[in-house]
Amino acid sequence: MKKKIVVFLLIAFTAFNIFGNNGSSALAESRKVILGGDPAGFYMQTRGAFVAGLSDVITENGILSPAKDAGLAQGDVIYYLNGIEVNGASDVERVVNLSDKEINIDYIRCGNSYSTVIIPATDLIGEKKLGIFIKDDVSGIGTVTFIDGIKIATLGHPVLNENGELLQILSGTIYSCNITGYVKGERGIPGELRGVIMKSNEIAKIDRNTEYGVFGTLTDSHDLSGRDEIEIGEGKMGDAFIYTTINGKSPKKYSVSIIKADTVLTDTKNYVIKITDKELLEATGGIVQGMSGSPIIQNDKLIGAVTHVFINDPTRGFGISINNMLNK
Repeated sequence: MKKKIVVFLLIAFTAFNIFGNNGSSALAESRKVILGGDPAGFYMQTRGAFVAGLSDVITENGILSPAKDAGLAQGDVIYYLNGIEVNGASDVERVVNLSDKEINIDYIRCGNSYSTVIIPATDLIGEKKLGIFIKDDVSGIGTVTFIDGIKIATLGHPVLNENGELLQILSGTIYSCNITGYVKGERGIPGELRGVIMKSNEIAKIDRNTEYGVFGTLTDSHDLSGRDEIEIGEGKMGDAFIYTTINGKSPKKYSVSIIKADTVLTDTKNYVIKITDKELLEATGGIVQGMSGSPIIQNDKLIGAVTHVFINDPTRGFGISINNMLNK
């Protein structure tokens, strides 16, 4: 049996019910929401200071490696320096400049908490350095799944850090996005949408990054006039559509086939879909990164969202049930 290799579809990112309904699928199916499908740009300020890499420091006494000597590694997330919370490069720099000698570091690695001591090195221009590169935020392109009142649901999967863990965020913003092109997916090489994030057009503030997607609250200025409503449903094997954008800002329907449906035993990989639309196959090769969150429609009902592509077969991928996005 061949192993399926899948990738999340956000270019670069047990949940809860933020919509205030109970977990009943029957109740969820009677509801209507505003259909998504439009591309979105994401910016997230991470919790803690993410160590993107290590570096040496050139000093009057030679080359020193404070972070390496202290046992830090790429992928660690620093939460405290000398007991002071840090959430980015500027926080780290401020604490280091205020410190005399040793600095106590509390950090997370692969979900476990650790502490160590680091001695900053002074470089040739007199600045104190720890010998680390800090990544302040995460950005990428994805797709809106639906809007319910003032709440917006996107992606259908979590944004993870480089260690494959749920990214802890302090804040974030969802912006409008204009898709300007794409890289066609091939067997073994996932394709991707390419676009311009329109920071002048803010859609929502991000509330939570969860196993079931990224959720937010719409800004007061976001215009919902003329948007289509759609009833919630539950999918089954058979013909369906995905609603996604591969050019500009306006989504289109593309035909797919649901070849496997499991809305009971699986929380996040409820559907296996196969792209059958000739136009989409010719253009992108199938599912590409940036399509995560693209609504799946069957019998004129919203039944789920695209979440992954099979890297060894870009015509196929996973989808999550819309009821799981609503009720978790």
